[in-house]
Amino acid sequence: MEQQDGSRGVESHDRAVPAASAEAFRQGWADTGLKLSPVPGAAYAAKRRAAVSERFPGERIVIPAGGLKVRSNDFDYAFRPHSAFVHLTAEQGANAVPDSVLVFEPTGTGHSVTLYTRPRSPRDGGPNGTEFYRSRQHGEFWVGRRRTLSETADAFGIEAAARDDLQRALGGNVPTRVLRGEDALVDALVPPSARDEAELSTFLSELRLVKDEWEIEQLRAAVGSTVAGFHDVVGELRHATGLARGERWIEGTFNRRARLDGYGLGFDTIAAAGAHSCVLHWMRNDGPVRDGDLLLLDAGVEADSFYTGDVTRALPVSGQFTDAQRRVYDLVFAAQSAGIAALRPGARYGDFHHAAMRVIAEGLDGWGLRPGGTASDPDPGLYGRYTVCGSGHMLGLDCHDCSGARSETYADGVLQAGHVLTVEPGLYFQPDDLTIPEELRGIGIRIEDDFLITADGPVCLSSGLPRGADEVEAWMASLR
Repeated sequence: MEQQDGSRGVESHDRAVPAASAEAFRQGWADTGLKLSPVPGAAYAAKRRAAVSERFPGERIVIPAGGLKVRSNDFDYAFRPHSAFVHLTAEQGANAVPDSVLVFEPTGTGHSVTLYTRPRSPRDGGPNGTEFYRSRQHGEFWVGRRRTLSETADAFGIEAAARDDLQRALGGNVPTRVLRGEDALVDALVPPSARDEAELSTFLSELRLVKDEWEIEQLRAAVGSTVAGFHDVVGELRHATGLARGERWIEGTFNRRARLDGYGLGFDTIAAAGAHSCVLHWMRNDGPVRDGDLLLLDAGVEADSFYTGDVTRALPVSGQFTDAQRRVYDLVFAAQSAGIAALRPGARYGDFHHAAMRVIAEGLDGWGLRPGGTASDPDPGLYGRYTVCGSGHMLGLDCHDCSGARSETYADGVLQAGHVLTVEPGLYFQPDDLTIPEELRGIGIRIEDDFLITADGPVCLSSGLPRGADEVEAWMASLR
């Protein structure tokens, strides 16, 4: 079990605190309690909690936020709560408290909901009485102020209790489902049962498929900041060409925007120049950025609400595409345009991918690149050597959102108003691929935009960036 003496996060190299100093720490603090208004989005989170309650009547539901993860020795990664927890609370950025747990307790008419969390550390002695100045992980002097329990209740509009009460709360013979693997204490307190807990994870994922008004507002903001980051990068391209690891300069330029406008990154920035653009998830970002090469930038700002953008552009470092680069770019652009045209409510989710791949297949076939032989009607799937992956995914709190949803509601489902997704076909001609002409080897191009499905069709959330080759060149020229 967890320690109750406030020593969590105290390291072997920390000095002992004399009794007199400890006593002095307890004295002379002003009352700095706050009366907080509900967090933005709290009313929408309440509706989502009601949906969980309705789906699992008579059962206790336990949703942990997760905890800190060690980066190196006594340094932790920045905390990012589990997306299901965020969805059901509307928690915001730096205020998120590690080890918080949302508990739905069944009642005769539904559920009472309590957020078990670490409250603000006391300063008057007693259990955890030294935490505020001694704990590197949780102390207010080390990592900043947490909310009190009453402030937490005000912020979320739900009852709040101390995490130390969690063992009592999870006792008793109550049918329970847990979002497992996020909190070791919770997993230990609630042994696995015959109940299908995977069903809970699936439901929580599918609950996020259709975005509400609040979520759409957050996604617009995240994508808007992402677009601004791309503008920043183009303005820094010339400087990056003079650096041995120019990709790192590009990465840092975008990441600065992410920290300025939001909580940080939705995923590690892909800044892939030259042949690195053929590596779909190139995140080493340790190469040069040279005139004559392409820079494939795939990046997303995560807003303070934890919703993220996800946009990709292939940019000619010199400001102008070579003939070979434009040839590939125009084909990918045509494929993306076909995919966008297939977006509408009621369409099969896979339609946009198939539309894009038909254009890719026909274009490559016209270039004489047909891996599957000489059939008159080539199978687009045969061109996977050059396309590798699908042409998009759902977007939201996770970059690849709703990944726990069933196939029939996602990959094999139909598009609905409120879905937000990416369309991102690509062509990746590996530098050592002898099946393609030499002038195309080492060219990787992906064009990715974020779309909201409405009753009237798709709305491009990332329309602040140009897509066509001529427009890209003109845009880059305007920022140099």
